[in-house]
Amino acid sequence: MIINPAEHDPRDVYKILIGSIVPRPIAFVSTLSTEGVRNLAPFSFFNAVCAAPPVISISISYRAAEKDTLRNIRETREFVVNIVSDEFSEQMNLTSGEYAPEVDEFEVSGLTPVASELVRPPRVKESRVQMECRLHQIVPVSDRPMGATLVLGQVARFHVDDAIVDNFRIDPAKLNAIGRMGGNGYARTTNRFEMVRPVVK
Repeated sequence: MIINPAEHDPRDVYKILIGSIVPRPIAFVSTLSTEGVRNLAPFSFFNAVCAAPPVISISISYRAAEKDTLRNIRETREFVVNIVSDEFSEQMNLTSGEYAPEVDEFEVSGLTPVASELVRPPRVKESRVQMECRLHQIVPVSDRPMGATLVLGQVARFHVDDAIVDNFRIDPAKLNAIGRMGGNGYARTTNRFEMVRPVVK
């Protein structure tokens, strides 16, 4: 099967993307509106971009009305990325609905907000790794249906549960992160293996 994206409905192209680029890590993003309303939402187009300085990327899909997360980041230039572990995956899923801007998803999910050190949005207490971020750049990619905006954030502070880290190495079994598959699918990170990179002389 050969697919020319220009000849197909973007919704079908989206299915190919999310079905083949798997599993995708989840950025559980907490923001604060200029009115002080807390927002919490998951995004699976998420990755690391750079280590010096530490920069992460989140792609936020286009909507006719700008998503609360993107608007809050644009206006306050701050956000927190919380890594999702299997233990609170159901609470995370509760925040994925299209709620009105005045709704506090911390209350919807029952998850616990805790104060950040350098930014105003709260962190998710249940998350074992939290990244306080300041906006580095917003890159508009497409405002067409199924389009998106790329957000780059510089991590100003990492919060890592002492129980899961040793000499800066995070134990994946203790982090117990989950990832997104296609459709309604998720993946657990419990079946792992290692391969040593070859030394080329």
